Amino acid sequence: DLALVDGPTRAPEPWVHVPDADAAVDDLRERVSRSPLAAVTLVQVLRAGAERGFDDALVIESLAYSMLQAGPEFERWLAARPAPRPRPAEARVLSAERRGDELDVVLDRPQVRNAMNAALRDALCEVLEVAVVDDGIDRVRLSGRGPDFCSGGDLDEFGTSPDPATAHRIRTSRAPASLVAAMAGRVEVELHGACVGAGIEIAAAAGRVIAAPDTRLRLPELGMGLIPGAGGTASLPRRIGRHRTAWLALSGVWLGAGTAIDWGLVDEVVTG
Repeated sequence: DLALVDGPTRAPEPWVHVPDADAAVDDLRERVSRSPLAAVTLVQVLRAGAERGFDDALVIESLAYSMLQAGPEFERWLAARPAPRPRPAEARVLSAERRGDELDVVLDRPQVRNAMNAALRDALCEVLEVAVVDDGIDRVRLSGRGPDFCSGGDLDEFGTSPDPATAHRIRTSRAPASLVAAMAGRVEVELHGACVGAGIEIAAAAGRVIAAPDTRLRLPELGMGLIPGAGGTASLPRRIGRHRTAWLALSGVWLGAGTAIDWGLVDEVVTG
């Protein structure tokens, strides 16, 4: 499920080139030992989804995610977190503007690095649902306001679902990645800054992904006792294969724009 190689030359998929394979294995062993249930589940989900359609793979991911939400590793992570601080109500979390046959959609929570909360997820789904059925929209461009495209799920909302079964129903009925994948050929995502968790999981479902040079990508969920839950186990393998997806999720490493384009996780790096 992982293929690591070190040495002076880079290797093709499914290999992951690392500076020191022995050190990388030691780091993986430590991370997996802290969240073994999530690690095993991740690999099983990637295997199960490899030959499935996109939405079927999303269902597998969500079922596994809900199972882990009820598990001891996530419970331990939640218990170690401070209580969320009250925040003022947000007047707007997303902006959308149509110009002719183009639709510009902008994540608009810059004060929290465009963290994906329920309000932003629902607003994004509403806009994308219109675009899916509107044949007059030839191009959907998704970007983020502020220093980062999206810092992932809003951690203040983690653990707030009434129960894992309800959480599964919500995830599978309000899934931005599914909507992006349904019209992938019409969607272009512009990444910059941090693209964490949902920030890369949703983007990877698009037909074209453009990254600024400062773009850095990460899947941090294993450290929470979870797996990617915004579509990443479906979207990333379709771009970089399940072995490299497993490496990103198990290691939690940051991936720069250069490696992302080498792997095919992004299609172009654009300055300015």
